[in-house]
Amino acid sequence: MNNSTENTKIVEVSAAVLQRLDGSFLLAQRPPDKIWAGYWEFPGGKIEPGETPYYALVRELREELGIEVETAYPWITRVFTYPHATVRLNFFRVTEWQGGLHPHEGQEFAWQSPLSHGGEMRQAPVSPMLPANAPILRALELPSLYAISNAAELGVEEFLRRLEVALGNGLRLLQLREKHLSRDELRELAQRVTALAHAHGAKVLLNGDVALTQEVGADGVQLTATQLAGLHERPAVDWCAASCHNAEELRRAEALGCDFALLSPVLPTLSHSGAQHLGWVNFAAIAEGSTIPVYALGGLTHADMQTAWRHGAHGISLLRQAW
Repeated sequence: MNNSTENTKIVEVSAAVLQRLDGSFLLAQRPPDKIWAGYWEFPGGKIEPGETPYYALVRELREELGIEVETAYPWITRVFTYPHATVRLNFFRVTEWQGGLHPHEGQEFAWQSPLSHGGEMRQAPVSPMLPANAPILRALELPSLYAISNAAELGVEEFLRRLEVALGNGLRLLQLREKHLSRDELRELAQRVTALAHAHGAKVLLNGDVALTQEVGADGVQLTATQLAGLHERPAVDWCAASCHNAEELRRAEALGCDFALLSPVLPTLSHSGAQHLGWVNFAAIAEGSTIPVYALGGLTHADMQTAWRHGAHGISLLRQAW
């Protein structure tokens, strides 16, 4: 086999994001006898012939760390080309395991907190990190719940009251979507919501309005499917998400460089009870292999979180149920 063929062959890898209840995750330092020695990475290893990504994950964590995986959820997939090889990293979030961590390959371990918390750095991350891991660290800043505003039904003041309660209870990601408001009314509400959210260390994305996002200092924009189809470059915002309803739209969101996506409707909704919905099997088929986190939306409640995780979602997005 010549070098060009070797360089184009994709090496399949399973990688683990071991997460504790406080959100911290484990990184391992590559041992001296391996390529990229001294660099930090998420633990894992190559998928052997005949293995599924999940069973490769279980085997690698047993061999590398001495633990037995109990609960692992499929997450995102990233392809990265190093000088020596192109790797496809199949990430799982591992939330439960048995046994203490033992460095079977002589590697060092470090528990890390997400890079932002309450708007500030919690700790300096370990360094140097493998180049493929930067998008993973950013994705880990995203919480499991993405709430959508509902001032249209609750009224502005009641919504703001409930928002403050939710923020006090840990809500950290919110989409402001109030299409019934005039431009001036939306601007005023966006300013109040952004100030309130930022006081609690939460992020606010505005639905479809890049200019207003920049004007009020919100954190990003939630692109509609129509906007997604018409854009050729990512908007100049910190966080960019996209509303998707099928595999084509999700691939488009990935290509545009969106940070995450909503995929809907998963189940029948109150406002569109007779409309066609994806169901969990189709949701999983579309989300599988996604390079960005995907939130499940449509007809869900808080009780659906683990179901969403099992089907490859980063988390769930709630409208009425959030409040």
